[in-house]
Amino acid sequence: MAVTAHLAAMRQGTQKAKTRGEVSGGGKKPYRQKGTGHARQGSTRAPQWAHGGVVFAPTPRDYSFKINKKEKVAALKSALTSRVEEEKIFVLDKLELAEAKTKNFVAVLDGLKLKKALVVADAPSNELRLASRNVPNVKMIDYRQVNVYDVLKYDSFVVTEEAVRKLEEVYA
Repeated sequence: MAVTAHLAAMRQGTQKAKTRGEVSGGGKKPYRQKGTGHARQGSTRAPQWAHGGVVFAPTPRDYSFKINKKEKVAALKSALTSRVEEEKIFVLDKLELAEAKTKNFVAVLDGLKLKKALVVADAPSNELRLASRNVPNVKMIDYRQVNVYDVLKYDSFVVTEEAVRKLEEVYA
C-alpha cells in the first residue's frame, strides 16, 4: 500500500483535452433545423464535427491518496527488516570524500561489492552529492527522504551510523 501510494503521488496527472464547451467557435447554429436534408445540428464544435470537442475528455487530476502514519511507519520498518534479514544493509561509520569525483565514490561501492544501492547519509556533503549523482543504479538521499519504494527498489541499503541514530529517533 505504501509503495502504491508513493507511485501514485509521483504521477503527473496533467493530461488534458478540450470538451465541446472549451473549443473555440460554434456559437451559431450551422444551418436551419428543417428542410435541408441534413441531420439537425446545434453547433459546429460538437464531437462529430472536424475541430469539435472531445467526448469525455481527460482532465487534470491528482492521483495521490492518503495512507495512515502508522501504516507508513510499519511499511518502512518492514522493508528495513527485510533488508536486515537478507543481510543487504551496510552501516558505515562515516561516508566522506576528499573531492567530488565519481571515480572515488564508485571505488567505495566497489569496496563493498555493491551494484544497485540506496545510500543514506545524515547530512550528505556537497562533494558526496556531486560524486554520486552520475552513478547508474545508485541513489543518494538524506535520512529524511527514506521511503519504502526506494528501500525495496535498490538491492542494498548503505547508511551511516549518524543516519541510523536519526532514523531511530524518528521511527522508534
